[in-house]
Amino acid sequence: MPIADHATYLKSKIRIVRDWPKPGINFRDVTTLFQDPEAFRVAVEAFAFDCRRFKINLIAAVDARGFIIAGALAYQLHQPFMLVRKKGKLPFRTVAADYDLEYGSATIEIHADACKAGDRVLIVDDLIATGGTVLAATKLIRALGAEVIGVAAIIDLPELGGSKKLRAAGLNVHALCEFSETE
Repeated sequence: MPIADHATYLKSKIRIVRDWPKPGINFRDVTTLFQDPEAFRVAVEAFAFDCRRFKINLIAAVDARGFIIAGALAYQLHQPFMLVRKKGKLPFRTVAADYDLEYGSATIEIHADACKAGDRVLIVDDLIATGGTVLAATKLIRALGAEVIGVAAIIDLPELGGSKKLRAAGLNVHALCEFSETE
Protein backbone atom coordinates (compact mmCIF):
# COMPACT_ATOMS: atom_id res chain seq x y z
CA MET A 1 0.00 0.00 0.00
CA PRO A 2 1.45 3.43 -0.92
CA ILE A 3 2.34 5.53 2.12
CA ALA A 4 -0.08 8.30 1.05
CA ASP A 5 -2.94 5.84 1.47
CA HIS A 6 -1.98 4.75 5.01
CA ALA A 7 -3.66 7.65 6.78
CA THR A 8 -7.00 7.24 5.02
CA TYR A 9 -6.92 3.48 5.42
CA LEU A 10 -6.06 3.57 9.13
CA LYS A 11 -8.57 6.33 9.89
CA SER A 12 -11.28 4.13 8.40
CA LYS A 13 -10.42 1.45 10.98
CA ILE A 14 -10.65 3.71 14.06
CA ARG A 15 -13.91 4.09 15.97
CA ILE A 16 -14.90 7.48 17.41
CA VAL A 17 -16.81 7.43 20.69
CA ARG A 18 -18.52 10.77 21.34
CA ASP A 19 -18.68 12.27 24.84
CA TRP A 20 -16.38 9.69 26.45
CA PRO A 21 -14.88 9.58 29.05
CA LYS A 22 -16.81 12.79 29.72
CA PRO A 23 -19.02 15.20 27.76
CA GLY A 24 -17.19 17.13 25.07
CA ILE A 25 -14.44 14.56 24.55
CA ASN A 26 -14.36 12.62 21.29
CA PHE A 27 -12.45 9.45 22.11
CA ARG A 28 -10.55 7.81 19.25
CA ASP A 29 -10.76 4.08 19.91
CA VAL A 30 -7.85 2.23 18.27
CA THR A 31 -9.00 -1.16 19.57
CA THR A 32 -10.95 -1.53 16.33
CA LEU A 33 -7.68 -1.10 14.40
CA PHE A 34 -6.11 -3.85 16.56
CA GLN A 35 -8.99 -6.16 15.63
CA ASP A 36 -8.02 -5.92 11.95
CA PRO A 37 -4.77 -7.86 11.36
CA GLU A 38 -3.97 -6.04 8.12
CA ALA A 39 -4.49 -2.57 9.60
CA PHE A 40 -2.42 -3.48 12.66
CA ARG A 41 0.36 -4.79 10.40
CA VAL A 42 0.35 -1.59 8.33
CA ALA A 43 0.72 0.51 11.49
CA VAL A 44 3.55 -1.57 12.98
CA GLU A 45 5.48 -1.73 9.70
CA ALA A 46 5.24 2.05 9.25
CA PHE A 47 6.75 2.56 12.70
CA ALA A 48 9.42 -0.11 12.10
CA PHE A 49 10.64 1.84 9.07
CA ASP A 50 11.24 4.91 11.29
CA CYS A 51 12.99 2.84 13.96
CA ARG A 52 15.46 1.46 11.47
CA ARG A 53 16.06 4.89 9.96
CA PHE A 54 16.75 6.54 13.34
CA LYS A 55 18.67 3.56 14.79
CA ILE A 56 16.35 3.10 17.77
CA ASN A 57 17.51 0.46 20.24
CA LEU A 58 14.78 0.71 22.89
CA ILE A 59 11.01 1.12 22.59
CA ALA A 60 9.15 2.90 25.41
CA ALA A 61 5.53 1.78 25.67
CA VAL A 62 3.00 4.19 27.18
CA ASP A 63 0.20 2.75 29.35
CA ALA A 64 -2.00 1.13 28.13
CA ARG A 65 -2.75 0.98 24.40
CA GLY A 66 0.87 1.93 23.69
CA PHE A 67 1.84 -1.47 25.15
CA ILE A 68 0.09 -3.25 22.31
CA ILE A 69 1.76 -1.26 19.56
CA ALA A 70 5.18 -1.18 21.20
CA GLY A 71 5.13 -4.89 21.99
CA ALA A 72 4.48 -5.79 18.36
CA LEU A 73 7.07 -3.26 17.18
CA ALA A 74 9.75 -4.46 19.61
CA TYR A 75 9.08 -8.05 18.57
CA GLN A 76 9.39 -7.22 14.87
CA LEU A 77 12.62 -5.25 15.40
CA HIS A 78 14.15 -7.67 17.95
CA GLN A 79 14.55 -4.75 20.39
CA PRO A 80 13.69 -4.44 24.08
CA PHE A 81 10.85 -2.30 25.31
CA MET A 82 10.24 -0.54 28.58
CA LEU A 83 6.95 0.25 30.26
CA VAL A 84 5.76 3.78 31.04
CA ARG A 85 3.00 3.10 33.59
CA LYS A 86 0.43 4.89 35.63
CA LYS A 87 1.54 5.51 39.22
CA GLY A 88 1.63 2.47 41.47
CA LYS A 89 1.68 -0.22 38.75
CA LEU A 90 5.40 -1.06 38.63
CA PRO A 91 6.89 -3.40 41.27
CA PHE A 92 10.49 -2.16 41.46
CA ARG A 93 12.08 1.19 42.37
CA THR A 94 10.67 3.90 40.08
CA VAL A 95 11.06 7.50 39.02
CA ALA A 96 7.88 9.53 38.50
CA ALA A 97 6.58 12.63 36.75
CA ASP A 98 3.24 14.44 36.92
CA TYR A 99 1.54 15.74 33.77
CA ASP A 100 -1.71 17.25 32.50
CA LEU A 101 -4.18 15.51 30.22
CA GLU A 102 -6.76 17.14 28.01
CA TYR A 103 -9.30 16.24 30.73
CA GLY A 104 -7.35 16.07 34.02
CA SER A 105 -3.93 15.26 35.44
CA ALA A 106 -1.98 12.10 36.26
CA THR A 107 1.39 10.65 37.24
CA ILE A 108 3.51 8.20 35.29
CA GLU A 109 6.45 6.09 36.38
CA ILE A 110 9.24 4.04 34.88
CA HIS A 111 11.58 1.61 36.57
CA ALA A 112 14.76 3.34 37.65
CA ASP A 113 16.77 0.83 35.59
CA ALA A 114 14.51 0.86 32.49
CA CYS A 115 17.06 2.66 30.33
CA LYS A 116 20.59 4.02 30.48
CA ALA A 117 23.01 6.42 28.84
CA GLY A 118 23.53 5.50 25.20
CA ASP A 119 20.01 4.15 24.68
CA ARG A 120 18.17 5.64 21.69
CA VAL A 121 14.51 5.54 22.66
CA LEU A 122 11.29 5.78 20.67
CA ILE A 123 8.21 6.55 22.77
CA VAL A 124 5.10 4.78 21.45
CA ASP A 125 1.48 5.61 22.29
CA ASP A 126 -1.87 5.34 20.59
CA LEU A 127 -2.40 9.08 20.19
CA ILE A 128 -0.99 12.52 20.76
CA ALA A 129 -3.41 14.98 22.35
CA THR A 130 -1.90 17.67 24.59
CA GLY A 131 1.51 15.95 24.63
CA GLY A 132 1.62 15.85 28.42
CA THR A 133 2.10 12.10 28.76
CA VAL A 134 4.92 11.93 26.22
CA LEU A 135 6.66 15.03 27.61
CA ALA A 136 6.55 13.50 31.09
CA ALA A 137 7.93 10.21 29.73
CA THR A 138 10.65 12.14 27.89
CA LYS A 139 11.63 13.90 31.11
CA LEU A 140 11.95 10.57 32.95
CA ILE A 141 13.91 8.85 30.19
CA ARG A 142 16.29 11.79 29.82
CA ALA A 143 16.77 11.90 33.60
CA LEU A 144 18.12 8.34 33.40
CA GLY A 145 20.60 9.44 30.70
CA ALA A 146 18.97 7.98 27.59
CA GLU A 147 18.22 9.94 24.43
CA VAL A 148 14.63 10.22 23.27
CA ILE A 149 14.80 10.15 19.48
CA GLY A 150 11.13 10.54 18.78
CA VAL A 151 7.50 9.69 19.27
CA ALA A 152 5.31 7.29 17.32
CA ALA A 153 1.53 7.45 17.58
CA ILE A 154 -1.26 6.12 15.46
CA ILE A 155 -3.26 9.34 15.84
CA ASP A 156 -2.40 13.02 16.19
CA LEU A 157 -5.01 15.50 17.41
CA PRO A 158 -3.19 18.63 16.16
CA GLU A 159 -5.81 21.09 17.42
CA LEU A 160 -4.85 20.15 21.00
CA GLY A 161 -1.27 21.27 20.35
CA GLY A 162 0.60 18.24 21.62
CA SER A 163 2.59 17.44 18.50
CA LYS A 164 3.70 21.07 18.28
CA LYS A 165 4.95 20.92 21.90
CA LEU A 166 6.79 17.67 21.21
CA ARG A 167 8.55 19.11 18.18
CA ALA A 168 9.47 22.19 20.22
CA ALA A 169 11.08 19.79 22.73
CA GLY A 170 13.29 18.46 19.93
CA LEU A 171 11.41 15.23 19.26
CA ASN A 172 10.70 13.68 15.89
CA VAL A 173 6.96 13.05 15.70
CA HIS A 174 5.44 10.34 13.50
CA ALA A 175 1.68 10.04 13.62
CA LEU A 176 0.09 7.74 11.06
CA CYS A 177 -3.08 9.82 10.78
CA GLU A 178 -4.73 12.84 12.33
CA PHE A 179 -8.23 13.81 13.33
CA SER A 180 -9.73 17.24 13.78
CA GLU A 181 -11.91 17.83 16.82
CA THR A 182 -15.00 17.81 14.60
CA GLU A 183 -14.28 14.46 12.92
